Amino acid sequence: MKIWTGIALMALMVGCSSSPFGKKVNEPFTGSAYESNNRFFRASGKGTSSQDNIARGKADIDAKTILAGQINTTMKQVADQYLGQTENERAADVADKFQSLARQVMNTDMADLRKIGEKKYYNEKTKEYTVFMAYEIKKNAMFRFMKKQAKVDQTINERQMDLINKILDEQIKETEDEGEN
Repeated sequence: MKIWTGIALMALMVGCSSSPFGKKVNEPFTGSAYESNNRFFRASGKGTSSQDNIARGKADIDAKTILAGQINTTMKQVADQYLGQTENERAADVADKFQSLARQVMNTDMADLRKIGEKKYYNEKTKEYTVFMAYEIKKNAMFRFMKKQAKVDQTINERQMDLINKILDEQIKETEDEGEN
């Protein structure tokens, strides 16, 4: 009988104890409405500082860095997919130009960047501001912007331009088709 009492007591203690990771925190701009999907690149950032403008700047940079990383990863996947589908001897050169164009576009401007949320909190104990910020970019707007940038890029020849346009048109069609579903 003592064994069963001990087992029951241990089960009760384990059941009442908290998670080994600590208490779960629910932050703003989390969940599927703030995650990237077939139509949008999305990201949220967080910044903390004793000055509200610095906390806001940190949140802004954090969100945009995450967004740029997603775009870069997507562009690399698209270029790699193109390489895999093409047995063209110049496919690697076109893929490199495509990725270079993507980096150039991200370094200059992220097309159709929209802020979809910002929240600011002040902690009286720590005397710190915490800012959360969320952004999104329509994928097809980003791809259309890349097409415009490719037209003015002097390093891209006509053959590469045709192939890059083909790649981008496929991506635009894919985002529009998935948006209709």
